[in-house]
Amino acid sequence: MAEFSLPKNSKVIPGKHYPAKPGAKNPRTFRIYRWSPDDGQNPRMDSYEVDVANCPMVLDVLLKIKNEIDPSLTLRRSCREGICGSCAMNIDGTNTLACIKGLDECGSGIINIYPLPHMPVVKDLVPDLTHFYAQYASIHPWIRTQSPPPADRERLQSPQERKQLDGLYECILCACCTTGCPSYWWNGDRYLGPAVLLQAYRWIVDSRDEDTGTRLDELEDPFRLYRCHTILNCTRTCPKGLNPAKAIAEIKKLILELRA
Repeated sequence: MAEFSLPKNSKVIPGKHYPAKPGAKNPRTFRIYRWSPDDGQNPRMDSYEVDVANCPMVLDVLLKIKNEIDPSLTLRRSCREGICGSCAMNIDGTNTLACIKGLDECGSGIINIYPLPHMPVVKDLVPDLTHFYAQYASIHPWIRTQSPPPADRERLQSPQERKQLDGLYECILCACCTTGCPSYWWNGDRYLGPAVLLQAYRWIVDSRDEDTGTRLDELEDPFRLYRCHTILNCTRTCPKGLNPAKAIAEIKKLILELRA
């Protein structure tokens, strides 16, 4: 039987333990992935016993740890409203946003928190999204037109045309769906992934855009589009309740209609 081992400094080891402070009313244990590029050490799982009496969301817990227990903990966060996507991470086995993940939604035992999977890690819970954003830029996420703009008004849409964008424009590019996709894990260098393809479809169906054919031509590729095998991890994990798998299927349908 073949045996495989992780590369040096890749194996996650047990880390430090921070016990609850005396008098804690509602202590819960959180195991958090820690890694720094500066010390040459293996990643580790630090354990924190936190009084969550005034912490309804996981982000509240992480900020309490950083502010009161361990200031070295590194994470991204901004809006606290599920709008910016900064605090995307893997919580209790699911890719989601820490700011809208309630503790009552987590299991009753130890809560494990990791950075988004299958992404290079900058430090601790911060993934490197450079490649993800480059893929997003590659679809030209803006209205492309050939006709001159109207002189006295905007490019208008009917209510029905605007409704075509529902379920698409709400994407906040948190990368939860993309990092939950096995096809992206193995082919992320060439496969665009669920989030970027959903965004691509958003511009394809925008009635104001005049470059639909070119957009579809740019996507018709064995890897950029067709690495999607409709596993549906993307739709299951989207914290905004969107359906990237459906958007990808619609792109494939449009390409078939164009070639018919």
